[in-house]
Amino acid sequence: MRHEGFRHSEERSRRGDPFGPWGGGYDPRGGGRGRGGRGRRTRRGNVRAALLALLAERPMHGYEMIQELDNRTGGVWRPSPGSVYPTLQLLEDEGMVASLEQGGKRLFSLSDTGREEVAAQETAPWDEVTEAAGESETRGREAVGQLMGALHQVMTVGSEAQKARALDVVNEARRQLYGILADDPAAE
Repeated sequence: MRHEGFRHSEERSRRGDPFGPWGGGYDPRGGGRGRGGRGRRTRRGNVRAALLALLAERPMHGYEMIQELDNRTGGVWRPSPGSVYPTLQLLEDEGMVASLEQGGKRLFSLSDTGREEVAAQETAPWDEVTEAAGESETRGREAVGQLMGALHQVMTVGSEAQKARALDVVNEARRQLYGILADDPAAE
């Protein structure tokens, strides 16, 4: 006897529901928008090539590689641990990298085979991601990061009057940005 919920999930899959029998968020066929429903606007990077290229520079821990890719792309691409660590394991299984335990963490380094593969790369994988994202998105992310840093500083050390003024500035900026989308010169 089938569980009613499972049958419903199978029916959803047959109807072409992008989330298939797994419900919202996960689609093994790669469709849908994933958790949060935002969808990805920029191209995903080649995790394998990026990890090898980073390790060509120096040995690193997995989390350190995630941070490096985030920094090098200006926040445009931050691969998840769920893609980085399995890729590192696969690269180790293929003999491209070696690892050793160091202070409770695994430190990865390139093997000679891994160096040969990196030598065949024409451009850095993180450069491909930032080029695909475009300069406006990269500069926008940097600007938002700087804005958030300034706001955090005012909200942390500012007086109550300064905090109120900072919030007024942020709210006015938001209104003006929506005005740009609405092509409303009065909002700008």
